[in-house]
Amino acid sequence: MTYRGVVLDLDGTVYRGNELLPGAAETVDAIRARDISLCCCSNNPTKTRTEYVDRLAGMGVEIDEHEVLSAGTVTTDYLVAEHAGDDCFLIGSPGLRDQLAAAGVTLIDDPTAADVVVASWDREFDYDDMTDGLRALADPTTVFVGSDPDRTVPASGGRSVPGSGAIIGAVAAVADREPDRVMGKPSPEAIDAVREALGVSPGECLLVGDRLDTDIAMGERAGMTTALVLTGAADRDDVADADVTPDHVLDTIGDVPDLLG
Repeated sequence: MTYRGVVLDLDGTVYRGNELLPGAAETVDAIRARDISLCCCSNNPTKTRTEYVDRLAGMGVEIDEHEVLSAGTVTTDYLVAEHAGDDCFLIGSPGLRDQLAAAGVTLIDDPTAADVVVASWDREFDYDDMTDGLRALADPTTVFVGSDPDRTVPASGGRSVPGSGAIIGAVAAVADREPDRVMGKPSPEAIDAVREALGVSPGECLLVGDRLDTDIAMGERAGMTTALVLTGAADRDDVADADVTPDHVLDTIGDVPDLLG
């Protein structure tokens, strides 16, 4: 099949921690050589498009800002579109706070005054944050938004560390309610953002990622061809037990050019 668009996950697919994975640079080169539209889509909400571009450039991979989407950009766009003017209380990283503030989202420090609560990854998350979440969500009319569902994320040395989903789950448990919306992959908002970024029909796109429940699920829902790489969250045994089925299972991203024709 000839593809007109490729969606690449980043953490666990293109790099792991601060290490570029084998074949990643060559795969981006192969996509460029075939004049295929590219979208790098990450569920890490903490970095801006510029920071992703700079991080990849430091690893030897050149990406344009318009080719980058993250759970942070999807969350920000959702709040601007659906909750303009609402008071937002954030439990999340300084990086996500900067993105929201730059887009004009009204951020407040008093959890009891919140119209919207956003929960996301934060290395400094603690008991006080759970208390704030409990107070903010005591009013059932307060909207509860999670940035992304990833409970763990790949780190250097083959390890994994807690992600946004772990923090969202902690806030949900103490407040005794589930989020109203969870952004990032595989949400409808993320699918729409990827479609707009690529500008081609989903049926002509290949999605490459390391997670079955987010990457492959999003590709399947969008009608894309999907390829699971085994350098991140999932292994071959996980495929048999999953609710979604990748079209291809690859050892690494370095196998992707063989699918491009």
